[in-house]
Amino acid sequence: MWILILLLIPLLLAGLWILALRGKRSSGDFHGLARYHYAHRGLHSKKASVPENSLLAFRRAVEQGYGAELDVHLSKDGRLVVIHDESLLRTAGVDRKVCDCTARELRGYFLEETGEPIPFLEEVLPMFAGQTPLVVELKPHAKNHAALAEATCKLLDQYPQLQYCIESFDPRALLWLKKNRPEIIRGQLASNFMKDRSGLSAPLAFFLTNLMCNFLTVPHFVAYRFSDRRNLSLRLCRKLWGVQEFSWTVNSPRRAKKLRREGSILIFEDFIPEKE
Repeated sequence: MWILILLLIPLLLAGLWILALRGKRSSGDFHGLARYHYAHRGLHSKKASVPENSLLAFRRAVEQGYGAELDVHLSKDGRLVVIHDESLLRTAGVDRKVCDCTARELRGYFLEETGEPIPFLEEVLPMFAGQTPLVVELKPHAKNHAALAEATCKLLDQYPQLQYCIESFDPRALLWLKKNRPEIIRGQLASNFMKDRSGLSAPLAFFLTNLMCNFLTVPHFVAYRFSDRRNLSLRLCRKLWGVQEFSWTVNSPRRAKKLRREGSILIFEDFIPEKE
């Protein structure tokens, strides 16, 4: 009897692990999205004085026929701000958090010592509507995941010709989308947080690394750091559940070709990939 129980325990744990990785099987929803490569934070270039997540970087992406990935925060007064970091220090040279600034204050700061302003999402979306798609990353702060997701969706609704999907590292944002906007293509962002915890507790880092919140959020895709993509949970998620993979941030033609052969959608930077 005890031998049987000991044999069943690993099988039960394996079954629970597989169920935890649940996602939505790739379907026709990805036809349009999979036709494009996505410029990470726009088609930016320090050499050309084109800052990341700038209107200029997004304009260049559209003009060259690429989609783009961008990051969205909420300002103090509820505006949707397109910028990567929680702090303005790295990109705008100001030691303030985006969530502590009003839209008017943010408009007085510029990106990477250029004349490029910090954009708002409503300035970016018209560039892509009817043109190339967007990968919109939600960057919640504290407990504003629901407010951020709702505001972003309401704005996206104003652009019916825009093709897009939404992703986040924060499963709470995806859970909101699943409950409130299930028709929107949603994706779980992940990497090996066991190597770089980024302030996460060890258990949470383990769960997020291994996609173990998928059973709650049931993502349409997983966007995984390409250098960490040999993660077994990611491979099982793809093989057993048929979930689409996005790879970030791809930085060479050789890697791009390999990833495309394996069916991944590219989020790229530091080179110009061949169009398909």
